[in-house]
Amino acid sequence: MAKNTSLYFRIVEGRSLPAKDVSGTSDPYCIVKVDNEVVARTATVWKNLNPFWGEEYTLHLPMGFHSLSFYVMDEDTIGHDDVIGKILLSKDAIGAQAKGLDNWLNLTRVDPDEEVQGEIHLGLELLRDAKRIGLRCHFIEARDLAPRDISGTSDPFARILFNNHSAETSIIKKTRYPHWSETLELELETWELTEGGSVTVEVWDWDMVGKNDFLGKVEIPFACLHKTPLLQGWFRLLPLGNHEDDAGGKLGALRLKVRLVEDRILPSMYYQPLIDLLVESVISPAEVEDSSPLTMLEEVTTVESRQDVAMTLVKIYLGQGLVVPFLDYLSTREVNHTSDPNTLFRSNSLASKAMEQFMKAVGMLYLHEVLKPIINRIFEEKKYIELDPCKIDLNRTRRISFKGAASEAEVRESSVEMLQGYLSSIVESIVGSVAQCPPVMRVAFKQLHKRVEEKDTGMLSYLAISGFFFLRFFAPAILTPKLFHLRDQHADTRTSRTLLLLAKAVQSVGNLGLQLGHGKELWMEPLHPIILCSVASVKDFLDKLIDIDQDMSEVPQRAVFLPSVTVKEGYLQKHKAEGPQLLSRFAFKKRYFWLSSETLSYAKTLDPWQVRSSIPIQCVCVVERVDENAFQQQHVMQVVAQDNDGQMHTIYIQCKNVNELNQWLSAIRKASIYNERMLPSFHPGAYRSGKWTCCLQANRATLGCSRTHSAVTLGDWSDPLDPDAETQTIYKQLLQGRDKLRSVLFTMYYHDGLCPTIFRVVTLTSCSAMAKYNFFLFN
Repeated sequence: MAKNTSLYFRIVEGRSLPAKDVSGTSDPYCIVKVDNEVVARTATVWKNLNPFWGEEYTLHLPMGFHSLSFYVMDEDTIGHDDVIGKILLSKDAIGAQAKGLDNWLNLTRVDPDEEVQGEIHLGLELLRDAKRIGLRCHFIEARDLAPRDISGTSDPFARILFNNHSAETSIIKKTRYPHWSETLELELETWELTEGGSVTVEVWDWDMVGKNDFLGKVEIPFACLHKTPLLQGWFRLLPLGNHEDDAGGKLGALRLKVRLVEDRILPSMYYQPLIDLLVESVISPAEVEDSSPLTMLEEVTTVESRQDVAMTLVKIYLGQGLVVPFLDYLSTREVNHTSDPNTLFRSNSLASKAMEQFMKAVGMLYLHEVLKPIINRIFEEKKYIELDPCKIDLNRTRRISFKGAASEAEVRESSVEMLQGYLSSIVESIVGSVAQCPPVMRVAFKQLHKRVEEKDTGMLSYLAISGFFFLRFFAPAILTPKLFHLRDQHADTRTSRTLLLLAKAVQSVGNLGLQLGHGKELWMEPLHPIILCSVASVKDFLDKLIDIDQDMSEVPQRAVFLPSVTVKEGYLQKHKAEGPQLLSRFAFKKRYFWLSSETLSYAKTLDPWQVRSSIPIQCVCVVERVDENAFQQQHVMQVVAQDNDGQMHTIYIQCKNVNELNQWLSAIRKASIYNERMLPSFHPGAYRSGKWTCCLQANRATLGCSRTHSAVTLGDWSDPLDPDAETQTIYKQLLQGRDKLRSVLFTMYYHDGLCPTIFRVVTLTSCSAMAKYNFFLFN
C-alpha cells in the first residue's frame, strides 16, 4: 500500500518585524525549508516592516517529512543577509489541524545548536560475556550534515557517551558526508547494566580556533539494548532540544496557511467499482439521471474543497479518455438547471470549477504562448499607470511634459494611451491564437456552445465561452502572473496596478461589452471605445475556435500534453562532467534548454538552425541538487543519464535562483517519474582532482553517499496522472459525506422510490473490501 503526502503552504504576510538597516527599516524575504532543504524563496519586499507576500506552494513528498521551517531574512546589497527569525512546524503539529493551520505565529530566534540536519549510520552492540561487559559502537558514515565552515563543508567527528564513559572517532576534514568505518568500545561495570538512561551519540564539527560546533545527536534508551543487543541502521540527527524562545513577539510574526494531506493508496482493483460508477455517469449523456456520483459529490463537498475535487475529476477523466463527455455532462446539467441566463456558469458550481481546472490542465502552455511576451514587456517597462482620480499620485510619475510637473489630466491621458496599447496587444494575441489552442479545448467549447444554443440562440452561447476563456482563464493570469508560472516573482506595486486595470479591461472584453457603464468604476470609461471595437473580432475568434471538425470521440483526451510538446524552456548555465577541468567561473556555459516528456535538449541559442544535444528522458536516472562547495556556485543541479552500454553521463546545470532550480528539478522529475532506471542514491558533489568533493571517496564508480529525492516535486498543472491517488481523493470525499448520502437515500426511498445510483455509492462507501482499509486511511 503506497503512501501519498502533499503539503500545501501559503506565506501570507508579516508584521512588526525588527529594523535591520540603518534606515530604520528592513528588506524582508522568506526562505522555506522542508527537513533543511530549501524548497522556496519569496520575493523581497523592500523597506517594509509589515510585508505582504501572498505566495503559495504545493509539494508532493512521497517519502514523507519531519518538519517545515520558515526563515525571515533581511536582504543586504553588501555582505551576508541578516537572519530576523524563524518558525518551525513539525509534521505532527501540522497534521493535528484537520482543516489546516491558518494563524499568526511569532518568530523565534535562530539557535545554531538547533539548526541540525542529516543522518548517521552506525551499529550499537551490548557486550556481555565472561571476559568483559561493555558497549561497542561501529561508526560507519554520516550524510547531509549541516555546513558549519565558510567553505560550505564541515570537519565532522562523532562521540559516544554513556554515564561517565566517552570515546571519539577521528576527524574527517572538509566533508558533509564522512566515512569513518571505526569501532569504539566503552568498558562498563556490572552495576551499570541495571542503570536506566540513554546512550548518546553526538556529531561535532571540529574547529582549530574556538569551540567546536554541534551537528546533532542520537539518543538510544539503554533498555533497548537489553531487548535487542545489536542495533544497526540509519538514525536521524536531532537538535540539543533547547526551548525555543519567541522573544515575546519582539521579532515579529508571520501569518501562515499550512495544510497536510496524507493518503494511503490501495491497489488499483479496489478503486475499479468507483471508476466504473464515474464512467457510467458520462458515458451516455443523453440519459443523464437526476442523481449520479458527480451530483452527489457536489452535494457533499464544500465550496472550499470543490476546486481540488474538480481538478481531481478532470485528471480522472483525462486518464479515462472521457474528459470532454465529462465536461459536457456537467454543462448540460448546469444549463438545464439554470433559470436566470445572467447567472449561467457564474457560480462556484462543480461545472464551473471543472471547466476552469480543465483549461489550466490542458491549456497552460497555450496561455504562456499567448500572454508571456506581453506580460514580460509590462514587467520590464514598469510604467506608472492610473485612471482612478482618487489614486493618482503626481509624485510617483515621471515628468511627461517639458513645461513642468505632470498634471492629473496628463497622467490620465498617458495612462489611457499605454493601457490601450497593452490591451490591443493582448486582444490581438488572443484572437490570432486559434491554431495554437489545444484541440481538446476547442472541442469542449464546441460542445458547450451547442448545449447553450439549444436553450438560447442569442448572445448567451458566446458569453458562456468567453466567460470561461476571458474571465476565468486569461484575466486571472494577467492579474497574478506568478500563479500561472508566467513570472518567477510577484509584481511590484506599480506593475500590479497596471495588471489590475488590464485584467478589468479583459473582463469587459469577455463580457462582450454588455455591462460597460453600469458599474461604479466610471473612470474606466476612456477604455470603453477600444473594448467595444474588440467585440466583433472576439466573436469572430469564438466562431473560429469552435469550428473544428473533430467531435468528442475523435480528439485525443488521455494526456495533459502531447509527448512532443515543450513543457519548460529557458536559458540556463551548463557544465559537462567530462572534459578538461576549468576554473568554476569559466566551466559553465550559457545554453538554451527545452524539456518535453521525451527529451531534455539544449543548444547555444534558441535559433532553429542551431544543432541541439539531447538526453532521452527514459535514460535519466538521477535529478538532484549539487552542493555549493562542488563548484563554489549556488543553485546547481545534476542530471545523470545511463546510455545503452550502461555508462553514466552527468551534466551540471546552474539556475538563476532557488525557485528556478526547484521548478526545473520538479519538471524533469515529473517527466522521468516512471523511469525504471532511477537510482536510490547519488553524489551531491562533483568528481574532481581524483575524488568526490562530497564524501572524498577516490573511486568514481562508488555508490552515492546521499539518498535521492526523485519523487519530491512541486504541485502544479503539469502533475502526471495518477489514477489510484486521484480516485482515492474522490472516495475520501464520498466517505466523509457518507451520512449525508444515507439521509438522501432514505428520503428518496420514502418519497420517490429507491435510486439505484445513490444506493450503489452508499454501498461502495460501506463495503467490506474498502472498509477494512478505513483504519489506514483515517488513523
